[in-house]
Amino acid sequence: MLAIDLKPKAKKFIDALPPKHKRQIKDSILSLLDVPFPHDSKKLMGYEDYIRIDTGEYRIIYRYEINKQLITVVLVGKRNDDDIYRIAKRALK
Repeated sequence: MLAIDLKPKAKKFIDALPPKHKRQIKDSILSLLDVPFPHDSKKLMGYEDYIRIDTGEYRIIYRYEINKQLITVVLVGKRNDDDIYRIAKRALK
């Protein structure tokens, strides 16, 4: 059975969101348990193990470890903000 690991940076970002957006992000993350590679998911350029999905105005960056049956949500951030990629560059080394 698949499990979800939410990294501290992702949790901190989600906790600071308004309730509606928080619920939207959580629903998207939980849906990964059923479909780890949704139709709108894309591999993160430059990082072959990481995947990104969009939900509303937010982007979720995660890794699916098949052998461990684990989805690790690394980052969540605004979709049209380059900060998420700057943070990802440091966090995904």
